[in-house]
Amino acid sequence: MELRHLRYFLAVAEAGHMTRAAQGLGLQQPPLSMQIRALEHELGCVLFERLPRGVALTAAGQRLVPLARRLVGDAGQLVDTMRRVGAGMAGELALAFTSSASAHALTATLLRALRQSHPGLHTAVREHNAAEIMEQVRAGQLDAGLLRRTVQAEDGLRCDVLLEEEMLLALPLDHPLARRYDADAPRSRLPTLALGELAQESFILVRRPGAPGMYGDLLERLTQLGLRVRIAAEVERMMTNLNLVAAGAGVSVVPASMRGKDSGGVAYFRMRARERLTAPMTLVYRPQPGNPALDVLVALAHRLGAERTRG
Repeated sequence: MELRHLRYFLAVAEAGHMTRAAQGLGLQQPPLSMQIRALEHELGCVLFERLPRGVALTAAGQRLVPLARRLVGDAGQLVDTMRRVGAGMAGELALAFTSSASAHALTATLLRALRQSHPGLHTAVREHNAAEIMEQVRAGQLDAGLLRRTVQAEDGLRCDVLLEEEMLLALPLDHPLARRYDADAPRSRLPTLALGELAQESFILVRRPGAPGMYGDLLERLTQLGLRVRIAAEVERMMTNLNLVAAGAGVSVVPASMRGKDSGGVAYFRMRARERLTAPMTLVYRPQPGNPALDVLVALAHRLGAERTRG
């Protein structure tokens, strides 16, 4: 049975006349009559009683009407849904973010813009560290992830840098150097510290396996300056990092967007210009030619990242 046979049947049932139904379908009456007979033959029952001036549904025809309408309607919905999926307007995306990436305004802006422009696109969101995100994208368990710095792209992964932001030094609020800190100052007017002033401090860092890029950047810069610092603790998440700084357990280096995410016990400083580090926002994904929803995400992320960089 072909779907068009059901459409022909419904047209005749609604018109009550073979010729009028044929005109509405843009067909000649004899071919339409042949299609109806073919359907009756396939189903093994008579659907219409032929009358001198039209046709009338038989009991079998009356039973078929709601079934045919449901099948034709479902087929139409299927076509519409698949066209929306093909255009990236519907479907599912599995995304993940590191805690520091989720703290940046770009992440919330991206999710909001995605939901507003593509309301039929469902996004499942998780939080992992950078190493976990890269492994799950590689394994196909995630479509994409937002993280900071990666070491290198492997196994066909794309790592697109969307923007760069300044890294800040984070000290306990009761630290002697924190007397220079003004909590109300914009980032551009924060006081400056030389990394050498923290040579005797203990550093709290996100674990190297979880954030290998940022961890390595800091240690490399310290080595360039001839500094060897103590590592007081390595933690899983950036928020744990800040909480330990607030508790006086040590100092740290965090992306500027983390400022204000702590409990209020942290003072932030800019690094001297020649020592300054930056933290990127990186979109990690494995290109999937058959996933237009991912193409939508990638294009939107690049556009929003470029807008923030220009702004």
